[in-house]
Amino acid sequence: VQLQASGGGSVQAGGSLRLSCTNSRRTSSNNGMGWFRQTPGKEREFVAGIGWRGDHTYYADSVKGRFTISRDNAKNAVYLQMNSLKVEDTAIYYCAVSRYSTVRTQRDDYPYWGQGTQVTVSS
Repeated sequence: VQLQASGGGSVQAGGSLRLSCTNSRRTSSNNGMGWFRQTPGKEREFVAGIGWRGDHTYYADSVKGRFTISRDNAKNAVYLQMNSLKVEDTAIYYCAVSRYSTVRTQRDDYPYWGQGTQVTVSS
């Protein structure tokens, strides 16, 4: 599994970004996938997860209603649409592949990680 995340950048509060993550080595279509984020000095935290079929999703309370996770198994890709961004959403965002097929929220359930993409939201 080799994950490549993209789509990060700088945006003003209230704006939108769409993150993409593709698996270039091996299909992950039978595995749940997720997005996490991390800021300096803090633990990497769960943001959103999606089951292998794409019909079950779960979000952290802090992003619920603003972020949407989706996937395209034909492209081995997972996406995170981020709307109504807030300054506190500033972080490095990581995509990950779970060892399970269902939605997972714990970092330890994800053995495969991308390199991260920076999202900066300014006021």
